[in-house]
Amino acid sequence: MAGSPYDPSRAPVAYGRRAVPQLFSELQQQEAPRRVRALASLCDLLRDPERISCTVSGGFLEQLKVLLKDEDSIVRAKTCELLHLLTAHRIGRQALLSSSFLPHLSELMDDSSSSCRRNVQRVLNRLTLMPAGAEALLTLVPKLMLKLREEEEDVQVLLLSTLSSCSCLDPLPALASDGVSLLLHKLSDSSTDIRREAAAALMALSVCEDGMRQVCEKEVLPVLVNLLRDEDVEVQANAAGVIMYAAITNEGKQQCLDLDVIPILLSLVSQDGEEEKDKERKKALVMYSLRALTALAEAPQGRCLLLEQLPLLGRRSEAAEEDQDIRRNAQNAVRVITWTPCNTGDL
Repeated sequence: MAGSPYDPSRAPVAYGRRAVPQLFSELQQQEAPRRVRALASLCDLLRDPERISCTVSGGFLEQLKVLLKDEDSIVRAKTCELLHLLTAHRIGRQALLSSSFLPHLSELMDDSSSSCRRNVQRVLNRLTLMPAGAEALLTLVPKLMLKLREEEEDVQVLLLSTLSSCSCLDPLPALASDGVSLLLHKLSDSSTDIRREAAAALMALSVCEDGMRQVCEKEVLPVLVNLLRDEDVEVQANAAGVIMYAAITNEGKQQCLDLDVIPILLSLVSQDGEEEKDKERKKALVMYSLRALTALAEAPQGRCLLLEQLPLLGRRSEAAEEDQDIRRNAQNAVRVITWTPCNTGDL
């Protein structure tokens, strides 16, 4: 055995390559405390990527499926924690997807143990780091939506992040599950993390025509305009992103103009981060705001208002020190605002 201080909460660990196989054999013991101690030791080991490779290549994953149905809630929770560590690396994520773990994890979303449910959501969230994982989870989107109504704050943040990743791939399952209405409720949550993730998920839903339509029909835009004044830059940026998409439609343009959003967007565009890290954090906010203004400039009322603000937009489109992406978006905004029928050939 490796020479280390004895820890009664963990199983003894064999030396070298024998460590992982020895602990997995310990998982077959009938006594739940022994299984828990073995899982705790495995969780320690799997923080090492080489141990993850050994676990996957050694064919031990099938044993974990059995433990996901264990009668002991601590065993189930620890097994999910182990799976979360496995999914920290691509090889682990691929192994879980190819080993058909999703049906088992889906069942545990309703587990009586809050710790187990939390760890399940951590695993699912990690799986969406791969496009194949996000695609596989699309079938679970309706259930994930339901869980948003029940779970604690930190689990809701995970759920919203997972839904956002899935909806970036295909927004239709979430839209069919009344996703816009549910996310609208979360936009007013007292938790900054929930507001941030809810706005990000809503932006993913707003990419398609049906999403834009629902955002306008379900009176989401007034809430989003308020979020443009949020203290968190990412909340502001995600809200601006939804407005950017909604303003593509005629109904979205009119609602935004009625809400007098142009002065707010211009204020956001005029902001500069004093430090480099501030500029990077605010880049998405400025770009989404510029694109929203560009869409609003396509409406006569919007163009009239923005023609008065050309000096501000001109500075962002011409400054040599300006970020290239922001400068390009500002130039496009100026082109749309100053467009007249006589210079269509220049467009």
